[in-house]
Amino acid sequence: MKNSPIIALDFASANDAYSFLSPFEQSLFVKVGMELYLQEGPAIVYKLKEMGHDVFLDLKLHDIPNTVGQAMKGLARLGADLVNVHAAGGAAMMVAAREGLEAGTSAGNKRPSILAVTQLTSTSEKQMQEEQLIQTSIDASVVHYAKLAKSAGLDGVVCSVLEAKQIVEACGNEFLRVTPGIRLAQGEAHDQIRVATPSNARLLGSSHIVVGRAITKAENPVESYENILKMWEEQA
Repeated sequence: MKNSPIIALDFASANDAYSFLSPFEQSLFVKVGMELYLQEGPAIVYKLKEMGHDVFLDLKLHDIPNTVGQAMKGLARLGADLVNVHAAGGAAMMVAAREGLEAGTSAGNKRPSILAVTQLTSTSEKQMQEEQLIQTSIDASVVHYAKLAKSAGLDGVVCSVLEAKQIVEACGNEFLRVTPGIRLAQGEAHDQIRVATPSNARLLGSSHIVVGRAITKAENPVESYENILKMWEEQA
């Protein structure tokens, strides 16, 4: 699995995604979220893998353990490199998700890595406390979910850059910290709240970063990607 920035393909159709990707000469690490997957289905994952890209299938499953386990058994056959669930689904659900992936992966192949979403980067501490009734700090909530995910045998979490270092301390450096909410210093935060630049993300403990509009909406996406990759790698 590549360690390059993960580009969020938040497009309405496969054709839009392929048009965006056409100027890139190298293989990339791309994220397929609900918007694109629900329009195009498994075909989009098959095609991106055929094109040589690593794929993070970002569907954030959250349901009863049996349903999530069976769903992951099917998703394992698509060939994605990384998938995820919501940690709020609980330990039993996360175990079922991992076991479903293992059961659905062909013999001799490595199962996809699996993450648990902790708190969305669009969620503030105030919102978490008032709407979810979680009466701790957002840091404590995220680290708690990370420990729960590790105990369930997952490979890492989706979190904000601001909690990454605490997760390293709680779960070890091999436990993945995939961080959305990446913005350039002069860029807009859009609907994200807990954000950071690529350089700060590396310094603060992210193992992977997810970048969307800073690349996909740039005047020159290839140049923007190369700049972000350089900022990310300079701090390695």
